[in-house]
Amino acid sequence: MHEQLDKLKKHWSSSIMLLINLIPKISSRACGAFILLFFVSIVASAQQLIFPDSANWNQLREGQILSFRVKVKDAVAPKFSLEGINGYGIQFDTLGNFSWRPSFDLVDRLERQKEINLIFQAEWKDGRKVRTPIYFTVTHQNRPPEIGDLPAFYVKQSTLNRYQISSDYVHDPDGDPLVFKIAQAQLPEGMALSSLGLLTWTPSRNQFNKLKNNPHTIEFTAQDQPDKAEAVGKIRLMQTQLDLPPEILLVPGDTTFSIKENERLSFKIYVSDPNGDEDVLNVSFLCSDERVPKTALTENTSVQYEFAWSPGYQFTDDAEKSKNIEIIFFAIDKSNNRIQRKVRVKVVDTENVEQRDKFLYQKYSGTLMQAKALIEQLNEKHKALEKAYRQAKKGKKNRSIFGASLGATSAVSSAFVTTPNDLKAITVIGGSTTATLGTLEATEVLGKSKNDILDLIKTETEIRNQLQLEGDIFARKYALKSSRRTIEFDNDRDKFLPLINHQKLPMLELDASKPLNMKYDAKEMKKTFADFSEE
Repeated sequence: MHEQLDKLKKHWSSSIMLLINLIPKISSRACGAFILLFFVSIVASAQQLIFPDSANWNQLREGQILSFRVKVKDAVAPKFSLEGINGYGIQFDTLGNFSWRPSFDLVDRLERQKEINLIFQAEWKDGRKVRTPIYFTVTHQNRPPEIGDLPAFYVKQSTLNRYQISSDYVHDPDGDPLVFKIAQAQLPEGMALSSLGLLTWTPSRNQFNKLKNNPHTIEFTAQDQPDKAEAVGKIRLMQTQLDLPPEILLVPGDTTFSIKENERLSFKIYVSDPNGDEDVLNVSFLCSDERVPKTALTENTSVQYEFAWSPGYQFTDDAEKSKNIEIIFFAIDKSNNRIQRKVRVKVVDTENVEQRDKFLYQKYSGTLMQAKALIEQLNEKHKALEKAYRQAKKGKKNRSIFGASLGATSAVSSAFVTTPNDLKAITVIGGSTTATLGTLEATEVLGKSKNDILDLIKTETEIRNQLQLEGDIFARKYALKSSRRTIEFDNDRDKFLPLINHQKLPMLELDASKPLNMKYDAKEMKKTFADFSEE
């Protein structure tokens, strides 16, 4: 620490001497600015983090080790820290020592590159801090396939023998597809290896006899794609001397499963026999529950089978939450040698989603059908009210009543008129007669008032528009099965139903002979509610 302080003092003294020598040559104002910039540059330089200066030093591959030390120009050593590690396996101490070997699963083989952002920080005891972000580019590193010790290939004379190179022994750590190859000089006569790793051979009598005292070993190459990294494996060819039992392989290889009643349990079953695949006589299974049918096991080839079974919603009782069963898969050869694999299955009670979806759809469609039936009645009522309103408006002009009556008559008497030739008598009406004419508005006499009809039209239009709007929202929001499974479906339906039974509907005097529970097909429903769902 004392040595660092001495170096710092020497650095500052030399800098100050340089500044003193320059002062007489510059003005006082420029001198002040120069001094300020000088000290700022010294502080900034002292607080800058120093990283490796080589090109592309922050670019590395998976599995590659990157080590360096972060430094500062300050004589007083700060405390270093690092942000953004996030479980990448990075090691960084307070002295600035950095070490990292990216794991091989950090970058996906299809992604090829990944950028990691880290923030380096230095902090001094006097409170100064420096933070510098650094971007590291990590490139995917392809690894060759890995090959373990493969089991021997036991062959039988004059029999087609098959040997599948299993992924249990040969696999690519990056998950790349594999292609298998072999030099023709390595293969005995009549042997073939497919690109998928299937080895087939029908040995002749002489070939079979040579294997008795001199087992043969062949070498194959596993090549990943598309980088074509290779690894070499070996398979021993041996003559079957014992009548060995068959071999059975379940994929997946787990022995315990937990499934729901509506889920499917599926296995792929591979069977082989050291004495030849033709020696396999029977492949089947036994189950502790008789409701698992034998038809669940399907034969694809003589050595490859597939098991697929779904319990169904009635497999467990209403009082049971789960039910445990055991399934034993077995293979028997012609000498009655037997091999078996046991699997335990837990079937968990599950709600019948299909039945529930049907019930919810009935509620969904039934509610909207009632709304459609009511809208159609309201449309008919609207036409009738408009007609009545038009007739009521014509009442004052064309449908007034005219009335006329005679008033009082004072007297009726006879009068005699004398003419030159004769004397005649005529009837004379005397006194006064009054005629009364009047009109009476027909709208107040014949039917309802037009104001009442207008109020009914407004009520009908309000109910119909609100019903159409809420119906469109309801049909669109719950068009999918998944949306109807939520608790909001029943809540929104409870809010929608009061519109169908609106308290003002009795005022409209709708036709009671037309029920609201009418049935419509999807095409008719979409004419009213465009987003209506058919499922």
